Amino acid sequence: MLTIDQRLSYGLGDFGINLYFMSVMSYLLFFYTEVYGISASVAAGVFFVARLVDAISDPLMGYLADRTRSRWGRFRPYLFWGPIPLALITVATFTVPDFDEFGKVLWAYLTYTAFGIIYTVVTIPYAGMTSVLTDNHQERATLSTVRMACAFSGGILVSTFLPSFVEWFGGNARGYQNTMSLFAVVATLLLWITFARTRERISAQTLKNLRITDSVRVIGRNPPLGVVMLLFTFGMLAFTFRQAAAPYHFTYNVQRPDLIGDYFGVTLGVMTLSLVVIPYLTRRFDKAGAIRIGAMVALVGGCGFYLTPPDDIFWTFVWGSVLAVGGAPVAVLCWAMIPDTIEYAQLRTGIRADGVVFATASFFQKLAKAIGGAGVAALLAWFGYVANQPQTVEAKEGILLMMSVCPLVVNVLLFLVSFFYRLDSRAHAEIVAALKAKNHLSVDP
Repeated sequence: MLTIDQRLSYGLGDFGINLYFMSVMSYLLFFYTEVYGISASVAAGVFFVARLVDAISDPLMGYLADRTRSRWGRFRPYLFWGPIPLALITVATFTVPDFDEFGKVLWAYLTYTAFGIIYTVVTIPYAGMTSVLTDNHQERATLSTVRMACAFSGGILVSTFLPSFVEWFGGNARGYQNTMSLFAVVATLLLWITFARTRERISAQTLKNLRITDSVRVIGRNPPLGVVMLLFTFGMLAFTFRQAAAPYHFTYNVQRPDLIGDYFGVTLGVMTLSLVVIPYLTRRFDKAGAIRIGAMVALVGGCGFYLTPPDDIFWTFVWGSVLAVGGAPVAVLCWAMIPDTIEYAQLRTGIRADGVVFATASFFQKLAKAIGGAGVAALLAWFGYVANQPQTVEAKEGILLMMSVCPLVVNVLLFLVSFFYRLDSRAHAEIVAALKAKNHLSVDP
């Protein structure tokens, strides 16, 4: 079993990563349309292209990580060298250059695309560490819960205080640039803590000469991984819709932009508190069952949010929190499922490729982000949204649909797909025992 220090040291890395993730997820589109000065339709193109390139880079990074050999292991070196360039490109992404319109659009494409690639260099190895820190089914669920608690805490900090930081640092373009500089320093230090305070304990005999064809076999002969990819996709789509649309909902429907940070803080705070029940749900219903429970909770939240009048602040916060709580199990447990699918494939193929598998998961997650982010921007344009202007009834209704109905529909799909995941705790324990018996898996004390 891992110590509390080991769990927390690993989790702190995702606190830092989420200073970037939540800034981009919750505020970059708003920054582009309201501060940077490009239209929603142009922003949609930036989001889709950047995220698509980012997603394609994931398998390459996974393959590279699996072939990495160093005294620090396969994954940890990237947590030492990667944070500095990630910090620099993040600040550049939230910088408004003194260019003409074409130059600004080009800068947005280049910086956001580069951000995605460098983000991949850090986050794929970080995620891959879950599978090499422990081989225990329940311990992985606990580790992922601690990780997500740290991740959500970073998200709460960003969501609640980013607007205040922006104003404190000068407002508008200068405020965003200075705020992201602060976040970048903190994130870099936290990722270095993860590097320094963790070590890779799981090794496999089959990693010495990993080829691209081997990676393809690991993915192709892994049905449980396919199910997890779909769960990742639907979970991220639901999250993207409700996060990206929220600033617009509170600005134009609720007409209380001052509540944006409070809304993010409350909903993510409640979501974080709900994590304490996930280990219990996992023990009682296993991982797929816990995800189904979350999906049902999210369905209730989506219905409630849609039926709540925009001026009813209390119930807007309540139903938004219910939506967020419903999304917690899939956000946590997919990361705990992936290591289990790695060992499933290892038993079937004789090949262990942690980085490639985690990269595949990240590919689908980022593809969902691309579709969701571009979808929100495209729907804004479709419904007639015009930045910094009073919105039409159609535009306001469209924003509400993205906050409530879109996540609801996606959670229905997530609920149905979860029934196809059959790699439960008993099946995984049998797989680990078989691998150890064949000497295909070793665990350092």
